[in-house]
Amino acid sequence: MSRTIAQKMGIKEGALAHFVNAPASAMEAIRLPELHVSADLEGDFDYIHFYCPTQSEMHDTFPILKHHVKPVGMLWLSWPKEKRLGSDLNLAKVIEIGYSYGLVESTCLRIDDTWAGLKFTHPKKGKVYNNSHGTLPDV
Repeated sequence: MSRTIAQKMGIKEGALAHFVNAPASAMEAIRLPELHVSADLEGDFDYIHFYCPTQSEMHDTFPILKHHVKPVGMLWLSWPKEKRLGSDLNLAKVIEIGYSYGLVESTCLRIDDTWAGLKFTHPKKGKVYNNSHGTLPDV
């Protein structure tokens, strides 16, 4: 039995979630478990998913969302693959921007034919992160 995209993403039933710019087709492809979804960006979330087509939008919104991710939560950033939808994002640029705002990447996967996704989390204290695409800010 193959795992759903939601299972590969590590999304747990009952998680407190928030979505930004989520296209219906991508949401269907993920096959989400039952979640507590908040339309308002208030408090801290287990799972935030931001669908973002441009570097500019990522710079504008990513740092705001970061502050609402629980210490053990995750922020998924999805971007259109292969410059679809006029996107100027790619994996290297997504990692670079995410690191510049203090989050680290782990899992990357295909959401559907249009969207790729990359999981960001807060860095673990004491762990050294070496990524050729991004550098964490000095704290």
